[in-house]
Amino acid sequence: MKYKLSDIAEFNPRESINKGSVAKKVTMDKLQPFCRDIPEYEYSEFTGGTKFRNGDTIMARITPCLENGKTAKVNILEDGEIGFGSTEYIVFRAKENMANEDYLYYLVCSPLVRDPAIKSMVGSSGRQRVQTDVVQNLEIDIPELSVQRKIGALLKSLDDKIALNNAINKNLLQQAIALYEHLLQDAEWPTATILDIAKKVAMGPFGSNIKVSTFVPEGVPIISGNHLRGYFLEEPEFNYITEEHAERLKNSIVYPHDLIFTHAGNIGQVAMIPDGCKYDRYILSQRQFYLRCDETKVVPEFLLMFFHSASGQHELLSYANQTGVPSIAQPASNLKKIPFKCPPIQEQWKWQEQVHPLLGRYLNNRLENERLSALREALLPKLMSGELDISELNL
Repeated sequence: MKYKLSDIAEFNPRESINKGSVAKKVTMDKLQPFCRDIPEYEYSEFTGGTKFRNGDTIMARITPCLENGKTAKVNILEDGEIGFGSTEYIVFRAKENMANEDYLYYLVCSPLVRDPAIKSMVGSSGRQRVQTDVVQNLEIDIPELSVQRKIGALLKSLDDKIALNNAINKNLLQQAIALYEHLLQDAEWPTATILDIAKKVAMGPFGSNIKVSTFVPEGVPIISGNHLRGYFLEEPEFNYITEEHAERLKNSIVYPHDLIFTHAGNIGQVAMIPDGCKYDRYILSQRQFYLRCDETKVVPEFLLMFFHSASGQHELLSYANQTGVPSIAQPASNLKKIPFKCPPIQEQWKWQEQVHPLLGRYLNNRLENERLSALREALLPKLMSGELDISELNL
């Protein structure tokens, strides 16, 4: 049966937080693209913003955040607790006896809502916003509540497994970090600089060498900051350039075991290209640079742990220029100066034997999450449109 979206969901429901009181705040940068769960929040004095409770769906209404998939289901609050966040959210709350909250979240994520919401955007370039009334008045075929629960439960089971793998991976990294710290505390190891252990340090290409007009449907993938959010290269969608174009920029081609850094924008990012990645080589974008280690002197994973440690981040960001766009001054030259504790390679190999199973499981879990996400994205539009009927399934 067709309903307006406002028939099954409250939009920006009225809630009250006293001005000046401290509450949990979810800023836009905390939301991860196409991720149900909110990974981080902060306690902040309330001065204004959208307000929400557990079970509500929050969707970015501003470009490019909506296009980038910043939509989440609130799960960070206690019973009765109210949180708040950006004024650039639209809050959806399932109406009792009309909508299941899991179903509503996935409906908001689906093309049935996302596509018309994006098309409705108005405003100046770069600051366009969704017209809320357009979303409220969307007419959608909504199944009965029992079917909504089944659709919500099926898609939720995939996201629950993704969340479990993420929690396991957080623990696996903590174990690897603990082993790294134990090695450093175990003895007075000599100090080396990056120059001492580097085979190569090089920059990404000039911006004019890679631009939208040079992109092709397939070829050599381009690494940007979106691929460097964790310890290892993440491989969501890529832009590509041709093999011939990449060869002309071969000084910026990177391979497994290389460490990739961001030198402008989201500085402090460091990720390693692992074994078993999707492509045998990549090309950097203009805001990245890389380190290729001499593996007879240092284990790349060991150096990765260093650059994610407090001391490694301090050394890297000590060359930061915060005027305008945050950037690292003379990134390639200054990286080579950075000192670190460098145990003999034999000791690093022993450490690597201990952490290799942990990091291997971490990467396997991440690969499983990619497959689960792809399955969820394939099922989502078919379930929401009714193309895939699960009304007779026992879920």
